[in-house]
Amino acid sequence: MTCSAAGGPEAEGPPRRLFLVGPMAAGKTTLGRQLAQRLDMAFVDSDREIEARAGVDIPTIFDFEGEAGFRQREHRVLDELTQRDNIVVATGGGAILRPENRQILHERGFVVHLAIPVDEQLRRTRRDRSRPLLQRGDRRATLTKLTQERDPLYRDVAHVTIATEGRRSRQMLDRILAHLPARLR
Repeated sequence: MTCSAAGGPEAEGPPRRLFLVGPMAAGKTTLGRQLAQRLDMAFVDSDREIEARAGVDIPTIFDFEGEAGFRQREHRVLDELTQRDNIVVATGGGAILRPENRQILHERGFVVHLAIPVDEQLRRTRRDRSRPLLQRGDRRATLTKLTQERDPLYRDVAHVTIATEGRRSRQMLDRILAHLPARLR
């Protein structure tokens, strides 16, 4: 065990934390599980963690608390998860909206942005009725607007951006692994 400048104990080596960000249906959960298994790390999907703690699904949280209430819950969960070691976290698509979330993600671990075009998102979510932001209005218009608003934030917080369109899960996994710093592999 080493000691910090203040004299207190410090963990051996840098923490092993990998955070996946990107829009809905980019593959964060699927790839996150695979990465965690390959890297011998724990996996947590932040949206599922929020649901487990609330005892209800995300659409219900949105119904009763609105997006602001959900985002507050999301921040608390991310603040806790980003302090754990040996973890892969798949974040919700809007987790990067709050500047404090972007800061803790970027500073506390290695952030991979999974980029996906709107057409592919539409294909992957065509039967999905569990995403509150897609339940009203034109899905293409909604996803296009979300991409325009959020893509710069994903790119800002990320240490690396990887396009997911047209690639098999195995190819994506290998591509992400190739971009990880040595301490995570």
